[in-house]
Amino acid sequence: MADDKAKYDFAGRVAVVTGGASGIGAEVGRQLRQAGATVVSWDLAPADEAGTALAVDVTDRAAVDAAAAATAARWGRIDFLVNSAGFAGPTVPLDDYDPAQWTRIVDVNLVGVFNVCRAVVPLMRRAGQGRIVNIASLAGKEGTPNASAYSAAKAGVLALTKSLGKELATTGILVNAIAPAAVRTAILDQMAPAHVQTMVDKSPMRRLGEPPEVAEMVAWLCSGSCSFSTGAVFDLSGGRATY
Repeated sequence: MADDKAKYDFAGRVAVVTGGASGIGAEVGRQLRQAGATVVSWDLAPADEAGTALAVDVTDRAAVDAAAAATAARWGRIDFLVNSAGFAGPTVPLDDYDPAQWTRIVDVNLVGVFNVCRAVVPLMRRAGQGRIVNIASLAGKEGTPNASAYSAAKAGVLALTKSLGKELATTGILVNAIAPAAVRTAILDQMAPAHVQTMVDKSPMRRLGEPPEVAEMVAWLCSGSCSFSTGAVFDLSGGRATY
């Protein structure tokens, strides 16, 4: 069925993908490039000389602001923003968490999304158009045991998406979120194997999601085919989600 996949023409569009050096972010970038977009990765990985990769810690507001300015100066616009930078942290009971690590998980997954949106939205407002896609998690809808920081942060991303989508509903900027169940990336290495297996067992399809499946949904949300959805949360769980 691979030849049945939708095809998009994003020539002339500029996309920023946070966490774009690996995992879901890297696959999103690959698919957007394949459709003709210029993709700029904001990641902890080193920058490149071409201006398509910038070294950015999304928790560092000054660095994020500088990256937005540099991207706009180099490429003239930001049409798509995909917030994919993430950090799962350990899978432990709440009372066993190191408070500093709990805070770091929330900072990367939630505060980072705020920082990046805060820097990019004004550019999109001036252009009168844009697409923002936040990669959340089913953990934000269900609350995953022994992952309180990650669950809380991703729940915050869902609420932020709904709020910002309403704020920008008449501006030409659409803001949506994807809530995947477990996806086969290196972030699973941060979790206990038993924890990962529990997530697989919960899936009616009895498997992990794959990064290209997330990227396909991102591409649709960035495309002109998505025109009346904003502040929405799109399930990507193999049938696991109950709402």
